[in-house]
Amino acid sequence: MVFKPAYNELQPRTDADQWFVIQDGELVVREIGDRVSILRSPDLGPLEASLEDAQFFGQTDGTPCFLAGLPRGAPLSHGLARRGLFAIRDVVPTEIFLAAGCAAQLIRWNEHHRYCGRCGKPTIEKTDERARECPRCGIDFHPRLSPAVIVAVVRDDTLLLATSNRFRAAFWSVLAGFVEPGETVEECLAREVYEEVGVSITNVEYFGSQPWPFPDSLMLGFTAEYAGGEIRADGVEISEAGWFGADDLPKVPPKTSIAGKLIDWFVETHARKP
Repeated sequence: MVFKPAYNELQPRTDADQWFVIQDGELVVREIGDRVSILRSPDLGPLEASLEDAQFFGQTDGTPCFLAGLPRGAPLSHGLARRGLFAIRDVVPTEIFLAAGCAAQLIRWNEHHRYCGRCGKPTIEKTDERARECPRCGIDFHPRLSPAVIVAVVRDDTLLLATSNRFRAAFWSVLAGFVEPGETVEECLAREVYEEVGVSITNVEYFGSQPWPFPDSLMLGFTAEYAGGEIRADGVEISEAGWFGADDLPKVPPKTSIAGKLIDWFVETHARKP
């Protein structure tokens, strides 16, 4: 199964539709024991009258997906609960997590661009693209994406990993950072690694990308080789860093993240052969 975003397609409503309802930045889900599931149309019940900005936004394996915002303070029906995206990341299929992240980003964008940033007039939704338009200024507001880089730096048969007190969980991960205005992705990679741990890199190669809705990033993944320098954690972004072999990794991010996929790549290509 995969999640395929879509825009402005007319869809007949059915009981099988999946609903990604966002309240205060969290996803409304149905809980049965330890199980978490995405809402279907019959689960909406009394909530439906309170939903805002409801719209079709894609499909998972052919099943239509709808998003909607729920106003702050609106009560939830029995059996429903709110869960943050980090909390559901490892308990729902990847395509559901990606769809939930997309829904959360689009709801946030709608909330933050209800009014024109130049003249203050209410914006309106465009019908020919995913954008909001100011009817007075004519300015278009598209959903925001913040490009970020993440890189697996390898030295011989070891991987550069770092940890920070800011991480939600006590894990070690590869290095990442946001691209600055006027900066190429390659320049950002070199700057972020050097600023955070004092190491230079070379032979950068593209690995893959992943939408990352925390809050609106597009993660661009790379691999690179160590070129010089001694590890010196900056003490701000990074509290500790080190080189780890494939057989002695600390606790690392789950495989649902591109960080986890980069670390898996390292293990597959650098593990000791029996």
